[in-house]
Amino acid sequence: MTAETLNKSVETDAAADPERGDRSADIDYMPPLTQAVPLGIQHVLAMFVGNVTVPIILAKAVGATPDQVVFLVQAAMFVAGVATLVQTLGIGPVGARLPIVMGTSFGFVPVMIPIAQAYGLPAVMGGALVGGLLMAGAGLYIRRINFLFPPVVTGTFVVMIGMILLPVGFAYVGGGFGAADFGAPRHLLLAALVFGVTLVFHQFFKGFLAMAAVLIGLLVGYVAAIPLGLVDFSKVGDAGWFQLPQPFAIGIEFHAAAIVAIGLMAVVTVAESIGDIAGTAIGGANREPTRRELSGGVMADGLMSSFAAVFNAFPQISFSQNVGLVALTGVASRFVVAIGGLFLIVAGLLPKLGALVSTVPNAVLGGAVVIMFGLITSAGMKMLSRIEFNKRNMLIIGVSLAVAIGLPAQKGLIAAAPDSLQTILESGLIPGAVIAILLNLLLPRGGVEEEHH
Repeated sequence: MTAETLNKSVETDAAADPERGDRSADIDYMPPLTQAVPLGIQHVLAMFVGNVTVPIILAKAVGATPDQVVFLVQAAMFVAGVATLVQTLGIGPVGARLPIVMGTSFGFVPVMIPIAQAYGLPAVMGGALVGGLLMAGAGLYIRRINFLFPPVVTGTFVVMIGMILLPVGFAYVGGGFGAADFGAPRHLLLAALVFGVTLVFHQFFKGFLAMAAVLIGLLVGYVAAIPLGLVDFSKVGDAGWFQLPQPFAIGIEFHAAAIVAIGLMAVVTVAESIGDIAGTAIGGANREPTRRELSGGVMADGLMSSFAAVFNAFPQISFSQNVGLVALTGVASRFVVAIGGLFLIVAGLLPKLGALVSTVPNAVLGGAVVIMFGLITSAGMKMLSRIEFNKRNMLIIGVSLAVAIGLPAQKGLIAAAPDSLQTILESGLIPGAVIAILLNLLLPRGGVEEEHH
């Protein structure tokens, strides 16, 4: 990704006719509120379950009380909302100013669970605070490390993200991880209904109805789920009306093991962050991201992860399913996503509202996310289409995907490795990203350079 190419893409985008009929690919376009609000809520619905699942998993891992679980979920929503505003609107050099939804990262979970069990959640918060600062530093010096992430690496990483997330999407289709009736016909039929409605509205309707296809599919599935007994409104009745964020309520401690493990994960996650930023720019605005967008986006990921540690939440990252949603709807307005961020903040302050959104059944969500996860993979392929498919690049892509997809599928291969190493390898994303970066650095180019269009 050369500076000339990036500058050219910015000039082309800036020169776009503001009066053109279709401005959906314009990141600075503000649709009418009657469209922007539901489109923003659509983004929240797409990421909500994933965002609150991480604190629930960690809370259960340490035997937290139900009240503590609710507190952690509320913190996750509030922090995700603030982080989304920073990422979309920007503060000085921080923030990509792209339609990127932020949320709690699943990638850190395998690393955080053993730390939480050994040292407690305060140690996780300490490691996350330091790891976030390391990631922000990587964003600040993106010019010096950008050579590590050419299109062949970032495109491969986006493909990895989509492919690794697809099994998660189908787990939702079956009723969610650990569901007692996993795979029951009612789950599969609900998911199929949402899937079908979403595709019909996306492909056969125009304008707002096409852009809101996912939201319409989710609403139809939600209504259909009520008579099936899959919507539990008791969570709404039990939730409070208002709750202010409380900094350092969980506490914070600094342990070397936690700092090293989470810090390493934070640095490697830069590749995921760059991949999501690139995927959003390619899928939404049909251009590569600028260096300022990459730098600001990675800095926002890092600083918001440190902010999250202060406010009792876990590391933040751009949400890949929302990258797919941007590609699916074709709406690239960062202000639409900012509205979603405001909704998340409100949900974090009003537990009843957050509880209502959390009643969306997993199967309903699954019918929509399988489409979005598939589109993430497509966005990665689109990024890779901009490079030269010579034998060097094909080897980087093939080997990286083989490691990222194959290694987690056969966990017995790494059973003899130390637990800390196992948690890193089992993620798939980390070893896949490391392999892609190393191969790109070590393999000779053979006189055939990558093409950047």
